[in-house]
Amino acid sequence: MTIQIKNLNKRFGQTQALDDASTTFGGQKIYGLLGNNGAGKTTLFNIVTNRLFADSGEVTMDGSPIAENQKVLPLIYMLSEKNFYPEEMSVKEAIRWAGRFYPDSDNALAADLANRFQLPLKKKITALSTGYKTIFKLIVALSVNAPFLLLDEPVLGLDAGHRDMFYKLLIERYSENPSTIVISTHLIAEAASIIEHCVIIKDGRIIKDMPCEDLLHNGYSVSGAAALVDGYMQQGKDVLFSSNLGGLKTVSINGILPGANERPDGLEFGRMNLQEYFIHLMNDSNSMSQKVGSNKL
Repeated sequence: MTIQIKNLNKRFGQTQALDDASTTFGGQKIYGLLGNNGAGKTTLFNIVTNRLFADSGEVTMDGSPIAENQKVLPLIYMLSEKNFYPEEMSVKEAIRWAGRFYPDSDNALAADLANRFQLPLKKKITALSTGYKTIFKLIVALSVNAPFLLLDEPVLGLDAGHRDMFYKLLIERYSENPSTIVISTHLIAEAASIIEHCVIIKDGRIIKDMPCEDLLHNGYSVSGAAALVDGYMQQGKDVLFSSNLGGLKTVSINGILPGANERPDGLEFGRMNLQEYFIHLMNDSNSMSQKVGSNKL
């Protein structure tokens, strides 16, 4: 199954939240939907799940329109920051009701996960702390067994231990029950190791849409003593990103990772990571926008 998103436009007052956005989710892969605050990620998710309607464009699943399609919507589950459950509802009741809308839900798994996260099933959702509200939503998301899982900032409010636990459980569930998962997160470094395909959105427009391996293929990082790194950079390298920590320096370079015999002693070489690439892309895009703006009459 595949979700096709074609030429979506959505405006809120003077803000163009989505600007001719097109992409595809499917193939039982883990996608990363990446972008700065206000880029349009949540708006895209909300349109896919019928929480909002686009001004123009369409969303289909295998050719069938998703809008108000009760046969298709139960195949998609979205975890969002907002809580749509009644204030008096307990965790246990909410999990039971999720099973009514998603017929493949695994309530036994939900109970097991609640035990592992030490989430009290009898407690009202509104009485949970911020972290445990997130844990509750993650448990529902992992147990509904929907073919499409949209996770909007899934680790919001979680401590490092619980975030690590979630990512391990997500991979475990993905291995046992393959599905299409789309993760929207600001914690790119943490999620990078599990993301297979990157969709990068800026100002409502999709600016990159390709496998992460291809995205990062033409870039590598070099780290070591600042003087050694600077000496290497003098060889006409196209530097994308640079950072210093004490006497150490790390640079990301546009180009193919050199072979072992081409690497100077004292320096460490590796693939450019996704977070470095994202920061460079956003900064480069901002610089280009400023240049264009400064040239306007």
